[in-house]
Amino acid sequence: MTGLDLSSPLSGAQFFTARLAFQIDVSDVQAALASGNPGFILVDTRSPEAWQQGRIPGARHIPRAELPTDLDPAVPVVTYCWGPGCNGATKAALALAERGFTVREMIGGIEYWIREGFAVNTESGPVTPTPDPLTVVCGC
Repeated sequence: MTGLDLSSPLSGAQFFTARLAFQIDVSDVQAALASGNPGFILVDTRSPEAWQQGRIPGARHIPRAELPTDLDPAVPVVTYCWGPGCNGATKAALALAERGFTVREMIGGIEYWIREGFAVNTESGPVTPTPDPLTVVCGC
């Protein structure tokens, strides 16, 4: 075992508080961006080829190997990559956190952004995908 007392409600509360402090979901990112004043810079850490296929409007493309580039450490950062099967955004968030940035990872990545039907920018213009019916009934 890891030494974590799983029977303690306090351990659970600490764990879930930490997750919420360091992760953000696509719906919350979309709502923040739509407000016009999200309070963070959204960074797409995928390859140039993936960026060209489609990206979240307003995101900056900074592949993980190029971080932190010219980012201002005083401005919070949200990282994203492909999706839950990829840990590129986690690695990017770690690299930024180690350099003193306030950073969160967007869970679900662009995969869940698209599955929720949020618009993406492509080389041929904006595209609004049809939402996956499994994601639109969540209600959380």
